Parts: sequence; structure tokens; C-alpha cells
Amino acid sequence: MTSPAAVPPDALATIAPRDKAEILAQALPYIRKFHGKTLVIKYGGNAMTDPALQQDFAEDVVLLKLVGMNPIVVHGGGPQIDDALARVGKKGTFIQGMRVTDEETMEVVEWVLGGQVQQDIVGLINAAGGKAVGLTGRDGGLIRAQKLKMVDKDDPTVEHDVGQVGEITTIDPAVVQALQDDQFIPVVSPIGFGERNESYNINADMVASKLATVLKAEKLLLLTNTPGVLDKAGKLLTNLSAREIDELFADGTISGGMLPKIAGALDAAKSGVNAVHIIDGRVPHAMLLEILSDQAYGTMIRSH
Repeated sequence: MTSPAAVPPDALATIAPRDKAEILAQALPYIRKFHGKTLVIKYGGNAMTDPALQQDFAEDVVLLKLVGMNPIVVHGGGPQIDDALARVGKKGTFIQGMRVTDEETMEVVEWVLGGQVQQDIVGLINAAGGKAVGLTGRDGGLIRAQKLKMVDKDDPTVEHDVGQVGEITTIDPAVVQALQDDQFIPVVSPIGFGERNESYNINADMVASKLATVLKAEKLLLLTNTPGVLDKAGKLLTNLSAREIDELFADGTISGGMLPKIAGALDAAKSGVNAVHIIDGRVPHAMLLEILSDQAYGTMIRSH
């Protein structure tokens, strides 16, 4: 499967040298502005399953590191977990968008996210010339969690048991800071641990949002399978304030699968992350284009 907006490699060769230089010069103010700043990137969707887009993503992350920014990757892995569950004869069940995670499912989640998916991403970034290091919430006591209490959306007196699904109690970013201040690129799996060392499966968007908040990141970037936040007519809204997002929630413009994504993004924007970008991960190099040019390849949510 190729991305709809994929650029054939020979097309790049036809760009005149002067135009190439112009493109590079345009990136300079952005490189200067974000030098030394932390970027938290939630990696998921098509960008994670299409081999050409995987390579683009790894190259983007390495380039951002090389020009002096500090990218931190938090990844999901829903489709990979579903595949692995199917192999052991289990079918994933969901309540209000959350995966019900019994003990056996949690074991699968741990080896898929903390093993297979994380190591694939680490390998891709290393192959592109970076130095990636994989972490789960246990490493350096990064993500402490407790069992998520899920209240029924229609009847607040009913509470659903979704098993070992966690909500974050604290994030200790020391291990991430130590790695990013060196030449390393941290790759974080969204698995937390509780008081009795039990494991918890945590929504990756929430982990990315919380990590960005705790690190006071310059940007939180969420790669998705949508162009960004759309208005009721289906037109992309490229630049929104936190207040405008609240209004879109209230009038029902934002609903469905976008809700948890934007809720976390909004929290981050309100808690000191300068800008949150919801980016179309199906566009090759969308992340670089969003950070290093004035072209909008998604929705930017400003903190004020």
C-alpha cells in the first residue's frame, strides 16, 4: 500500500538546485527557534504500518535530532495487538473505546508493545542513523499507574471493569531527560506499573500528552490517520486555540475516535506545552513539513 500523496523518488531529482537551496533556507528560522527544545511524538496509525512511511518517520526523527532538537517517541500498537491476540485465539473487546485487558491480554500487550513494536521502531531509527533506546514505564520508574475507573458515559452510577487498563498517577522523566540530553532518542511503550509491580495498559495518546506536560515540551505531535480536526463541512481547521477546541467539543463537531486524542492534546496545551499538532501520518514526511515550514499539514492547537 502506498500513501496517496507519495512523491516518486525521481520527482525530487528534478528540483532545480536553487529551489532546493530555497527550501533548506526556509527551514532555518524553525531550526533556530526549536534548537534544544523537546518534541514529544505520538507515533501510530498508517505511518506505523506502511513500510515507506515507517522509513520516512525514522528519517524525520533522526533529522530533528541532528539539527539540535530532542525528539521523544511514544508509540501505540492497536492493530499489532489484535493480530497477536488472534494468533492465540483471543478476540479483543472494547468498552467505550478502551480495550478490556484481562491477565492473558496484558501479557500479549506487554510482549507486543514492549518487545516487537518498540524494537521495530528502535531498529528503524538506528538504521536511519540515529541512536534510539526503548523504554517501558518500568524503566527508571518512568510511568506509575493505577487501575482505570471507567464510569459509564450514560449512567454515572455504573462502573465498567476493563481489567489491567491504567491511568497515570505520576511520570518521573529523569531517565528520558538523561537519554535525550545525550545523543539518544527515547522510544517509549505505553505500559505503566502499579504499587504491587502489576502492569497496566495505558492509552498511548494520554502517555504522550502527560509526558509532554511533565517535560514542558515545546511541541506535542500526534500522528493520526486523519488530516487533522475538521469542521462540520469537512474542512481542515489548521490553527485553533484551546478555547476554540472547547467550543468544538460543546457543539459536537469533535466526536468519536477524535475525542480521547483531542482531550489529551487539550490538557497538554492548557498545561504549558506551547503547541500541539495533530498531523496526517499518511503524508510522507508530514512531521518535518509541519515543524520546519509554514505549510500546515494538520491542526495546530495553541496553548493560548
